[in-house]
Amino acid sequence: MIYAGIDVAKDKHDCLIIDSDGVILFDPFTIPNNRIGFNDLFGKLEACSADLSNMKVGLEATGHYSDNLLEFLISKGLHTTVINPLHTNLYRKSLSLRKTKTDRVDAHSIVTMLRTECLKPYSQSSYHVRELKSLTRYRFSLVQDCSRLKTSYVRLCVLLFPELEKLVPSLHIASVYTLLSELPNAKAVAECHLTRLTNLLVSASKGRYGKEKAVEIRNAARVSVGSFSEMKSLELQQTIGLIQIMEKQIEQVESKINPIVDSLHSPIMTIPGISYRMAAIIIAETENLTSFDSAEQVLAYAGLEPSVHQSGQMTSTHAKMVKRGSKYLRYALFNAAKYVCRWDEHFGLYLAKKRSEGKAYNVAVSHAAKKLTRVIFHLVKTNLSFVSQV
Repeated sequence: MIYAGIDVAKDKHDCLIIDSDGVILFDPFTIPNNRIGFNDLFGKLEACSADLSNMKVGLEATGHYSDNLLEFLISKGLHTTVINPLHTNLYRKSLSLRKTKTDRVDAHSIVTMLRTECLKPYSQSSYHVRELKSLTRYRFSLVQDCSRLKTSYVRLCVLLFPELEKLVPSLHIASVYTLLSELPNAKAVAECHLTRLTNLLVSASKGRYGKEKAVEIRNAARVSVGSFSEMKSLELQQTIGLIQIMEKQIEQVESKINPIVDSLHSPIMTIPGISYRMAAIIIAETENLTSFDSAEQVLAYAGLEPSVHQSGQMTSTHAKMVKRGSKYLRYALFNAAKYVCRWDEHFGLYLAKKRSEGKAYNVAVSHAAKKLTRVIFHLVKTNLSFVSQV
């Protein structure tokens, strides 16, 4: 068997090739991160053996830097393994007490792990699942950015027109966005002609607000303690514009996500309380559970498993979640559990039971998330629809 270890970086990759006895077939070498470098690596592998099934290639999961190389290796029919950097880091430290870390040392650690440990090969997910993963992670990023903008928007509203919040159901509605885009502070609202203010509210709220609300808002603006600042007013207007742009972008991404989820016909969608958004993240991050042999592996990948600390006769009784693995999957399972507990009586009773045991709400939800993960694993593996246990 031929083993190749690759330490991935942005512009270059360090490689080492050995045989089953640990004999170095090619001294550590570096290839550029381009087609020439990829072909050079493949040429060296072919020189070692014409039988590609007799080769194992390993590389670290280093974000997007490894994606192109991984696709190339799989397209050539090579048995490729993607290794968690945390795993290789701990393994490297176990080999020596010296504090040494170089790209070539990492390549040696990877190839040694391949030769001595039983590591699963990378299983290429379907095109739809890969697209879904890109979309859900992009949406997650957009939602986070939009949330930060909304926090900044509320801060500016409190500075410029604090009384407005008590006059409307929410600051995050179209009529308030339109009002503050045109009149971004209390002084501007107070000096606005009543007819213009009324027309602005009627148009933005689609008739929900009229002259009465316009009078109420203008009167509040005339006695407002909000500060007048042209710079903050400009910031408020631009923040509203950015929020509206991002909300449209999120809608566009969701319009791409929903058809893909429908095409996969996943049993996850039969669970009450799980929407397209959460189902899409769960399917994408687990690659539709194709790489997992048990629900416990899914929990470990999501970082929902409890940490274990035991030494001698002492065992920790207040273990926290490890929170390693996919933060996106952990987020989806945790938030899905909240809604499932609300919509399904069995899960609702389970959450209430954990709360009655004295557990804090989030701790109780984490238990429900673990239970939900086991249910999801069973449904997907058996291709069965959800049936409540009550």
